[in-house]
Amino acid sequence: MTEIFDRMRPIDTDTHVTEPPDLWTSRVASKWGDAIPHTEMIDGREIWVMGEQSYISPGFVTMAGFDGSFPEGPETFADCPESAWDPAARLAFMDGERIHAEVVYPNVGGFGSAGFLKLGEPELMLDCVRAYNDFLTEWTREDPGRLVPVTATPFWDVQATAAEVERCAARGHRAVLMCGQPQDFGQPALSEKYWDPLWSTAQEAGLSISFHIGGGGPNDSLYQRPSLSVRANMARVSGLMFVHNANSLADIIFGGVCQRFPELKFVSVESGVGWLQSVLEGFDWQFMNCQVRRDNPELELLPSEYFKRQIYGCFWFEQRGIEPALTAFPDNLMWETDFPHPTCQHPGPLNTWATRPAEYAERALGDVPEETLRKVLHDNAAALYGLA
Repeated sequence: MTEIFDRMRPIDTDTHVTEPPDLWTSRVASKWGDAIPHTEMIDGREIWVMGEQSYISPGFVTMAGFDGSFPEGPETFADCPESAWDPAARLAFMDGERIHAEVVYPNVGGFGSAGFLKLGEPELMLDCVRAYNDFLTEWTREDPGRLVPVTATPFWDVQATAAEVERCAARGHRAVLMCGQPQDFGQPALSEKYWDPLWSTAQEAGLSISFHIGGGGPNDSLYQRPSLSVRANMARVSGLMFVHNANSLADIIFGGVCQRFPELKFVSVESGVGWLQSVLEGFDWQFMNCQVRRDNPELELLPSEYFKRQIYGCFWFEQRGIEPALTAFPDNLMWETDFPHPTCQHPGPLNTWATRPAEYAERALGDVPEETLRKVLHDNAAALYGLA
């Protein structure tokens, strides 16, 4: 059944582009030599090399339709599906799935640009961020009404970040990808007023701020469990990342960012939404219990009220817990697929637990009221990203 998708013109609010191997070597000054991000064949697998450090394989982040699971995956970029890296093929793929539009995030630089820190040279790091953003500008021009570019940020320099947001906004970008826990990389926390130039620039440009899971700090204590198998640890880490985004939301709410920038929107990407009610209720309870306004009289609203006013969450796998979340926050939730990542809604033959997008909608959302369904599949994202 595909009736819901036929009615709703759904907008996928979290997808990724598999960057071509020459993205940076063709755009960044050759003076940087082998420090420029490039791919090499290492032990039979194509690997991205950043600042002469082995980093990640294109195949590990391009698993849609693959018959297996991490640590397996397409061995080379050429083995990845064309729809992962070619915009015309992506649009054709979207047509086949009845997806109206997609919001596009990176892979190689990381989900908060921290991967570029491996380069070590601030000038090169900035050049690589700008090169990626220019590439994405061109990539999404295949159909600007359906492909939404999200600006990568050089978060290690707040003034350069604000300038890059302004530059990309003028080129049609619709959102900003920000590191969720910059203090883990020696920068001030999101709660600090240090970041106000970024928030101000984004608010003035009408761009939302995205916190994508895995775009925070290194969190070695989260990632490292040597006693577990690779697959067990992958499942463990992927699940824990969902609620890790609560840190970013707490920082912008309790730090007064939402209060100072009431028109600025924020999005918790790929984090799921079932946990939001519990966390926000906890925020409200502690806000009142700790008498926060005695020290912060400027905070006029409860945390949950700031959330309802200007924060969004994205869902794609939830079934048992989705209806209570949709009932509580119908104006703040948006649907995604995470294409073409290992946990996306485009499973391979062995991944029978997952399901295709339209099938998921029928199974998980079939009893959701029509007004709410329209909001979370289309209207909320359309308003946020300026789509028809």
